[in-house]
Amino acid sequence: MKNLTLYLAAAIAAVTLSSCDILDPSEPGLLVPRTVDEDSSLPSIFVNGTQLHSETFGNPNDPMLVVIHGGPGGDYRGMLKCSQFSADGFYVVFYDQRGSGLSKRYPRETYSTMQIFIDDLDAVIKYYRRSPSQKVILMGLSWGAMLATAYVNEYPAAVSGAVLMEPGGLTWNDTDEYLKRLQALTLFDETSNDYVYLDQLITGNDHNKLDYKAALVSAATSSKGNREGNAGPAPFWRHGAVCNSAAMEYAKNQGFDFTTNLRQYTTRVLFAYSELNVAYGQAHAQKVSSAYPNVQLVQVMGTGHEIPYFGWDRFYPVAKTYLNTVK
Repeated sequence: MKNLTLYLAAAIAAVTLSSCDILDPSEPGLLVPRTVDEDSSLPSIFVNGTQLHSETFGNPNDPMLVVIHGGPGGDYRGMLKCSQFSADGFYVVFYDQRGSGLSKRYPRETYSTMQIFIDDLDAVIKYYRRSPSQKVILMGLSWGAMLATAYVNEYPAAVSGAVLMEPGGLTWNDTDEYLKRLQALTLFDETSNDYVYLDQLITGNDHNKLDYKAALVSAATSSKGNREGNAGPAPFWRHGAVCNSAAMEYAKNQGFDFTTNLRQYTTRVLFAYSELNVAYGQAHAQKVSSAYPNVQLVQVMGTGHEIPYFGWDRFYPVAKTYLNTVK
């Protein structure tokens, strides 16, 4: 009986092993979701020589509200509550930036200048804009607020209003100062240990593996006691690891200044910062926002950095009131 049992166990194991394929973590769709060039069912647009994951809400003839996610390398999933502004008379446009979220991936040299992000945003606006008279309003979080400012700095006459949520800084010096306070990843903490452990098992430099590991590292921004004040993880589809690291390398080596032309932009800007992000605070908000000549500075209570997700109930009425003044 014992021998029969062992024989059957061995037979089952043999059948099981012979019927299993060895999975390659670099294969699209296994570690991370497929991008728009890999999955034709995803909504996308072709602009400025790339394919971007994008969708819209509302009447295309209403004032356009372009929602710009953080990162670089994030995506707009955690900002989808902003689609509610479509019920308030706005044409709400979302897109994942080049090399981010579910948009098409590119090699590091693609991000040898910040201008590529500005040009892509301009192309998205032109793609969706129905007429020259249609107003364009920008709404950005973190890096998205920095990118919105870079666009205003370059095209001040083209933007009818802006909602900025905790941009790290509008110059590299201010951004670097904020990032040093943030200390998103502490050496030898649980997130670091998990990353190092998995790095031994999942090696290689293809986008699927790198994006997967970037998502693991990002857990530090939502772990218990995180300095950004987030109550937990905000939803996302996929990180853009190469986009993030290349853009950060450029910023550190070359620097940037998105304020050179801002004094020309006299339209009032809504600048929001959170109560619970201990690395940001009122002093930094005042310093960064002072580059704009006309600012409405507001603190959103009860939330951390991910304002449009965790702080939506408090952020929405303030943003709606402002947006109605510029539409």
